[in-house]
Amino acid sequence: MNQIVNVAIQVLPQKGGEISYAIVDKAIEIIKESGFKYQVCPFETVVEGEFKAIMKLIEDIHQVCYNEGTISMLTYIKIESSSIKEVDIEDKIGKYR
Repeated sequence: MNQIVNVAIQVLPQKGGEISYAIVDKAIEIIKESGFKYQVCPFETVVEGEFKAIMKLIEDIHQVCYNEGTISMLTYIKIESSSIKEVDIEDKIGKYR
């Protein structure tokens, strides 16, 4: 299972009893540096790439959040995959650009 997938990732790291958007920014930096195709949205960031590599990316995101002082974190993940074709961010939002 290493096909191209779209994964929506939302992290809500808590530090000092509140969600830390500065830490969310660090998570987005990890995504940006990964080289994957991605789209930042208001509630989540959608990443396109090989399934196993994106699971590793999620692990890296968690690590950077905890390195930045996260006490606890909720992570929401949605995965779109297909057995007959590669999924593409542009298929979904290209017509809106």
